Formats: sequence, structure tokens, C-alpha cells
Amino acid sequence: MQKTLDVKGMTCGHCEQSVKGALDELDGVTVVDVNLSNGKVDVTCDEEKVTLDDMREAVEEQGYDVIA
Repeated sequence: MQKTLDVKGMTCGHCEQSVKGALDELDGVTVVDVNLSNGKVDVTCDEEKVTLDDMREAVEEQGYDVIA
């Protein structure tokens, strides 16, 4: 499954790495592609292991807002 998250508040490379790292740690996430310029994060994952809510929570714990 592929999901695109709209993440608000990312402004630099550190932000990008924080979001990528948080999502990479989730069981079931296989690919994370962060586009800093438009705030979009494409996530490829196994929907039987990880939910959209899991991904949203992981990103929000890093201090960013996820707009659904």
C-alpha cells in the first residue's frame, strides 16, 4: 500500500530526517520518500502491520502536523 501524508512544519534537512527516521522505525514501513519543498511524504507499507494512525502519531511525536 502507498500513502501520501501532508506534513506541515518541515523547513530543513533535519526536519526531513526526523520525519523519515520516525516512519522508518515503524514495523511494516518499507519506503519513505520525503519531499521537503511541498511537505508531502510518500510511504510504502504493509497495511496489515501499520495503519495511517500509526504513521500520523509517529510524525506528530516529532513535532509536525499531519493534515489528512
